[in-house]
Amino acid sequence: MALAVLTLAVLALTVHTLVNARLLRRPGAGTRQHRVAVLLPLRDEAHRVEPCLRALLALRGEPRLLILDDGSTDGTADLVRSVLAPAGDRVTLLTGRPLPPGWLGKPHACHQLAEAEAEAGAEADVLVFIDADVVLREDALDAATAVLDDAEADLLSPYPRITAGSPGERLVQPLLQWSWLTFLPLRAMERSPRPSLAAAGGQFLLVRRAAYDRAGGHAAVRDRILEDIELARAVKRTGGRIALADGSDLATCRMYTSWQDLRDGYSKSLWASFGSPVGAAAVVTLLLTLYVVLPLTGTWWGLAGYLLGVAGRVVSARATGGRAWPDALAHPVSVLLFAWLVVRSFRRRGRVTWKGRPTWRP
Repeated sequence: MALAVLTLAVLALTVHTLVNARLLRRPGAGTRQHRVAVLLPLRDEAHRVEPCLRALLALRGEPRLLILDDGSTDGTADLVRSVLAPAGDRVTLLTGRPLPPGWLGKPHACHQLAEAEAEAGAEADVLVFIDADVVLREDALDAATAVLDDAEADLLSPYPRITAGSPGERLVQPLLQWSWLTFLPLRAMERSPRPSLAAAGGQFLLVRRAAYDRAGGHAAVRDRILEDIELARAVKRTGGRIALADGSDLATCRMYTSWQDLRDGYSKSLWASFGSPVGAAAVVTLLLTLYVVLPLTGTWWGLAGYLLGVAGRVVSARATGGRAWPDALAHPVSVLLFAWLVVRSFRRRGRVTWKGRPTWRP
């Protein structure tokens, strides 16, 4: 009886994944009706930022570009100058200020960019934050701002297509989209004013300037390692609406290029995804029970649970531009690796640095 209940739970979650995949907002053709500023924080990104910069140079409508070099020591600023020289006056390259007490690096860099955009008097009504590993399609801003308007949202995350090369990436990275498609009710999230019901991805994030200022901007999330999700919550707290969209046709992103980078990247921030160690333990136990222990029972119920878990991964991959086969077949291994990363993240909290900076303010 217990195995039947567990299998029915996996079935319900897989059906929810399918429903969310159908409800997920998708960009179409659009003509930008907004004044947009693209904000790009950089710290030691010379080895990978050039494709991002060249894509910015090719963006339709030639939006204003503000780029901040946040204390790089690898020639990032020189690379920006050489690649974006043809853009002329519409590019502003800033030198980041020293990190003040109480701030983490990413929020401080984004804060300086938004501050500089306001001081320049360009009056952008939509701010677009992107990361160095994101490559935008030439009409990405037109299509994304159209979704922002259609959803009547103040903050939108069009999740890029996450590309993965190494086995570790292919096992772990697809869980990003699978997790929110499986467990987060998308339309309820959009309608609900509850800050706890929020998701966002800082790789490619659009926010209306008025909502950003009303929420306190990145100053309101200055000490948060998951500043993207916390900013979405701040927007909700101040009466704004947020939404997610499939941005796989608009942008690509390869977050990590090695197992070591992936392991350390998740270790620095995964602990902050849960309210507490108790909450993390409950979530990890549930995932392991449904997607690892159940398939290992060697019963028909276990086989059904395994196939349903694989089906959920396939639905998620196809809905977000990911790779379905044969990667989805290793779903139990993916969940097991995720559980290990969660444990590692909590064990190393407060001791992990990222690009030479602390990642936690106690």
